[in-house]
Amino acid sequence: MPVRSLRLILPLLALPSLWGCGEPASDGPPPPSAEAQAAIHGDGGAPHDELGRAIDGLFNTSAVGATQALVIMKRGSVIAERYAPDITAKTRLPGWSAGQCLTTLMIGQLVSDGRLRLDESAPVPEWRRPGDPRGEVTLKQLVQMRSGLRHESHARDLRGTVEEQSDSMRTLYLDGRDDMAAYAEAQPLVAPAGQVFEDSGANAIILSDLAARVLAPEGTPDERREAVMGYLQNRVLNPIGMTSTRVGFDRAGTMIGAGMIHATARDWAKLAEFLRKNGSIGGAQILPRRWITFMRSPSPRNEAYGAGLWLNAAPPGDAARLWPGRSPANVFACLGEYGQFVVGSPDQLLTVVRLGRSDTAQEREVHERIGALLALFPGGK
Repeated sequence: MPVRSLRLILPLLALPSLWGCGEPASDGPPPPSAEAQAAIHGDGGAPHDELGRAIDGLFNTSAVGATQALVIMKRGSVIAERYAPDITAKTRLPGWSAGQCLTTLMIGQLVSDGRLRLDESAPVPEWRRPGDPRGEVTLKQLVQMRSGLRHESHARDLRGTVEEQSDSMRTLYLDGRDDMAAYAEAQPLVAPAGQVFEDSGANAIILSDLAARVLAPEGTPDERREAVMGYLQNRVLNPIGMTSTRVGFDRAGTMIGAGMIHATARDWAKLAEFLRKNGSIGGAQILPRRWITFMRSPSPRNEAYGAGLWLNAAPPGDAARLWPGRSPANVFACLGEYGQFVVGSPDQLLTVVRLGRSDTAQEREVHERIGALLALFPGGK
């Protein structure tokens, strides 16, 4: 073949390999959305794009349900914040059972003031009748969810809907709606006091009733409501900075401390920050440090629960509510039905709040994605 022809053919033979060099080997992960990019004000040491994708993942409606708000704080400052289209930073959102953390803080202040005693029998008059075994139930057992009272508060059907005959539904909307504490306190013991853990919002309602009894003895429903709300605002909410908070009461004037508490996402984050900082604000100790230590210490009957707080351990025979082995051991959270997460990680100087509406399967996905989010930050496992 003439030399001139070879010179024309050889470059053509090389073209496929050259085209191959210009093609990407594989598709990488997608970049964060514009909404996620706008939500990030600082990465807090997490990889920026991975953080953005994690934020997008928590707003993936098909996977996690309707996320209404996400707030991430590092060293006390908001580094990421995103809301659903119909929600703003000023929207008050329900924490559901996460509100029990506030009830426990109020009880801590009453114990600190000497108006309630942690290791003594809970001062419920109906339990103090001779021979009533409920007279053995202590305040400590109530806040650690081991009263032994019959309460089935979290029964759900397969779609994640609370069943009509669960005690939570009967307390909030049926038999007990006018006087929730009376309904909760009337339940019999199904286990010896202190011996069995049972996650039940009824304990928080009983605690709220005890607060009203010592703050407004023999008071009318209005007097009970005013006394408890004034104490909660002055001794807990205002010092923490949770000024947006609104609290529900029943017709008997009892605070619905098991869930009818609304606040902005930033204010829920302030709650986790307060707990992360051991009860201090700006160097001032608002609540005795020993009470926060008590809240963050394992209950004798469930190492994954303290007092009003879930802890980062695996409960016996049950799925972990947090992320043992995947995030620092001292991570804690106020958790609420339908996927409410108010999480503090002291070792990481981190707080994460997710509020929204998820069914049971979606809640599990929210749980997994928040665990992965925590792992992005320094100190995460």
